[in-house]
Amino acid sequence: MAIKTRITEMFGIEHPIVMGGMQGVGRAELVAAVGNAGAIGFLTALTQPSPEALYDEIQKTRELSDKPFGVNITVLPTLNPVPYEEYVAAAVEGKVKFVETAGRSPEPFMPAFKEAGIKVIHKCTSVRHSVKAEKVGCDAVSIDGFECAGHPGEDDIPGLILVPATADKVSIPLIASGGYGDSRGLVAALSLGAEAINMGTRFLATQEAGVHENMKTKLVESGERDTTLIFRTMKNTARVFKNDIAEEVVKIEADGGTIKDVAHLVSGDRGRKAMAAGDLNGGIWTAGMITALIHDIPTVAELVTRISAEAQQLIEKRLSSKVA
Repeated sequence: MAIKTRITEMFGIEHPIVMGGMQGVGRAELVAAVGNAGAIGFLTALTQPSPEALYDEIQKTRELSDKPFGVNITVLPTLNPVPYEEYVAAAVEGKVKFVETAGRSPEPFMPAFKEAGIKVIHKCTSVRHSVKAEKVGCDAVSIDGFECAGHPGEDDIPGLILVPATADKVSIPLIASGGYGDSRGLVAALSLGAEAINMGTRFLATQEAGVHENMKTKLVESGERDTTLIFRTMKNTARVFKNDIAEEVVKIEADGGTIKDVAHLVSGDRGRKAMAAGDLNGGIWTAGMITALIHDIPTVAELVTRISAEAQQLIEKRLSSKVA
């Protein structure tokens, strides 16, 4: 038995598992591995230093895999201006079939995407934004619960409530994101009304992930209390791994500090160098609460196959046996 949903049909994939954009990590090697495993991954546009580099990364991904993949374009406040329109153009020129947008509404870019025949999946953190995404023409919504790595929004609603609440309000396919990393999460998401799960942090702890082994090992060792929230006072909340830098940022915020006061601590360049060097306290790096459920560092193919197979067994045996 295979798990077939509108998401597997939309993407043309075998398993209802998505690897969304991950800053500094969503590169060709990992995205191709996810595709080859029968799931779908998204290149992270802003991981590339320029739109031209994104176009090249799209071509590189095609050289590594003939399976479906997409591009993530996240529009958020940044310390330095970002030429978002040029990244959109690079995705269009690269002839990708799928784009995952996040942050601000993708409405300004929808004409370009639709003209190119691109399916748009918008990542949201609230029911109201999901409804708006459907209204502006998005083909699916990825709903991010409070458990997620990165930006969970400002409402603090966990997935157990947010996923079914969103499913009640939209008719387009729904991907559950935030706190997913095993078969139990997949089955739970399906029962809540989603048609796939999105995994980010869990894919970090795989052999193909382009981060230092120190980080992968730390994720295996960590529990549910090993993340923290920064930028709360700035209304731009982000969940990151709880290290010395993150705790310093939280303290500066508590003392009334502004983004200028923490800029030297949270710069993307500093975080990327820390990830590459395996310096767990060298910068900010994102991680979700799923750290509590990461117990090994498999290949991407092993992880995806295991989650799908165990989910099917869970549905067929454990759950069906509980029905009188």
